[in-house]
Amino acid sequence: MLNVLLDATAWSVPPAVATRPSTSAFRIQWASIPWMQREALALRRQVFCEEQRLFDRDDLDAIDALPSTRLLVACSTLAGLPDEVVGTVRIHEAEPGLWWGSRLAVSAPWRRHAALGTGLIRLAVSSAHARGCREFLAHVQLQNVPLFERLHWHQEDTVTLQGMPHALMRADLRHYPPCWNPEGGFVLGGGASS
Repeated sequence: MLNVLLDATAWSVPPAVATRPSTSAFRIQWASIPWMQREALALRRQVFCEEQRLFDRDDLDAIDALPSTRLLVACSTLAGLPDEVVGTVRIHEAEPGLWWGSRLAVSAPWRRHAALGTGLIRLAVSSAHARGCREFLAHVQLQNVPLFERLHWHQEDTVTLQGMPHALMRADLRHYPPCWNPEGGFVLGGGASS
């Protein structure tokens, strides 16, 4: 038997590589298991409370408790299975046929993957469309308006929320075919970047 001692430093990953996100694919889906929901809420706290300081300790509100509210997640994958929540958005039906999207967030190291936000928006509107949505609205931070416009959203108004200007935007449902299986969602290639 050959006994070889390997130098651990020779096999370690250089720090610049270790901190750079890498994945072969992302899964965009409704948060279907508790760890996905916990990580989605933690990501929202990171973005909206710690980074943007829009909320003091937590961004949870009455919408999170509504029966129609769904959390969607973008997960990096490992061996084809969801591994880490790197993006999230929530949707809810405010009244029959009227759906809202809110709390769109992508983890800072993954923001260069433009397809993550786009994928979350696409599944949000398409899954609501499959559940009878006739109108889909969102309050969008002004710096994100161009992204939404590229995705066939139209600005209706400007409002101030949490002391920050937002655009009230409406999705053009003709560009969002119904998604009948949001729990399974879809997979995006990991090479998509802005």
